[in-house]
Amino acid sequence: MRSTVFIAGRLLGLASLAAAFVSPDGTGRLPAMGWNSWNEYECNINEDVFITVARQLVALGLKDLGYQYVNIDDCWSDKEQRRDASTNELIPDAQKFPRGIIKTAELVHSLGLKLGIYSDADLKYDNCNVPSEWADEYEYTPEGPGSNAPAGYDWGTSNTAKRYRAMGDALQRQNRTIQYSLCAWGHAHVEQWGNTTGHSWRMWGDIMPAWKGKEKWSWGLMPIVNQASLFWESTNFGGHNDWDMLEVGNGNLTLEENRSHFALWCAFKSPLIIGTPLDTMRESILDILSNRELIDFNQDPVYGASAMPYKWGNDRPVGTSDMVHPAAFWVGTSIKGIHVFLLNTQDTAVQMRAVFAEIPPLQAAAGDEFLVHDMWTGKDLGTSKEYFELEVKTHDTAALRITMVDGE
Repeated sequence: MRSTVFIAGRLLGLASLAAAFVSPDGTGRLPAMGWNSWNEYECNINEDVFITVARQLVALGLKDLGYQYVNIDDCWSDKEQRRDASTNELIPDAQKFPRGIIKTAELVHSLGLKLGIYSDADLKYDNCNVPSEWADEYEYTPEGPGSNAPAGYDWGTSNTAKRYRAMGDALQRQNRTIQYSLCAWGHAHVEQWGNTTGHSWRMWGDIMPAWKGKEKWSWGLMPIVNQASLFWESTNFGGHNDWDMLEVGNGNLTLEENRSHFALWCAFKSPLIIGTPLDTMRESILDILSNRELIDFNQDPVYGASAMPYKWGNDRPVGTSDMVHPAAFWVGTSIKGIHVFLLNTQDTAVQMRAVFAEIPPLQAAAGDEFLVHDMWTGKDLGTSKEYFELEVKTHDTAALRITMVDGE
């Protein structure tokens, strides 16, 4: 049986949606769903961690919801021996994987799941005399001052893009379909070339379980949401902006912050990769990660685009960059209707109003009667012709589905 492997390549620094990296069996058409070890375990991994996760994905019903990848992140290889002398293959750490990665893969596959593994496209330098031709001619980092490239520069010709493309080409030559996730952190304008090379691409620095702010190279949720408000157009079928793995259930995030995190990642059509221990997970966290209506939006088979910000709030102009109070009003379309996400970035509960005449997909039908449905509870909230208003708790996100009363 042909299987699918999730490969995450962490590289330094890649596109028209029409040229998306399409796999013949549909792999990568929709955002990937699964679990990854890094957020919780970092380098403290072993075979037992992944076997436990695989069994929990099945036992908790997460596999049935679409979570199918069990991803081994960094620190799985032997840092001393490095490579097999005859095959040049990387050698697994025998202390962590005494039966080898292949045995872990067999056990994961036996549960109907798929195994993923991490690699790195960075270059190892043994001295500081790095040839200039190895580096990119121009630089762009999303957290930095901008790009020094001339207007119209093709970032797909950068050395960063070439390194990722070399791995993508090699993966396509294999006798199985492989999901390829790029980790360029948004460098070298990966959103311009990523979907010709892989199925998803990281767009920002590493995530941490905090509402806002930055620590070292890791960022809280709001700076990432802010970046998503500026680059939402890069996502569609076969190619997805990756806003990093989920921190739902980690750190000191409140229940409402966990809800916002999951709802927005679903809205952005980001890969949904759980990063919390499944065997000790609270029921409230499982409820969030199991929300069928939000997952269905993320995995919609007909509408592949990310939700878009249609209003920033507080009378700010469209396109405002704000890492503390990013765009608060989002809208997206699915086969089930129009979905509106109202994000409360304030430190108190606020009344938030979805005015139908302001929502692009509803403007043509302004004045008609709409049914408003709560995607969190699965209950209808009532009908209205002009707007719907509700209280949103501090740092929470209301997730609403809006349809015309007559069903059209």
